[in-house]
Amino acid sequence: MDNPPDNNPFAQVPIEVTISVGKARPLVRDLLRLSRDAVLALDRRVDDPVELYVGDRLIARGELEELEGDQAGQLAVRLTEVANLRGGL
Repeated sequence: MDNPPDNNPFAQVPIEVTISVGKARPLVRDLLRLSRDAVLALDRRVDDPVELYVGDRLIARGELEELEGDQAGQLAVRLTEVANLRGGL
């Protein structure tokens, strides 16, 4: 029988989640030429979902959005798909 998350002793341990918005594959020559205000194109579009990882494990997908109110300008992710942590996404 599984313990509810609040009764699990690990429930209060913080964990780092990495949000991946895309990747770039420039040539080393082009990378060495980068300077301030250079633009590096990614393999994704603005409206494409972002991926959430713990370590190298994909745990969810979502959409970037900006918080409002006291946290205006802060980036956040609205989850659209969450992995079954025992089976995958």
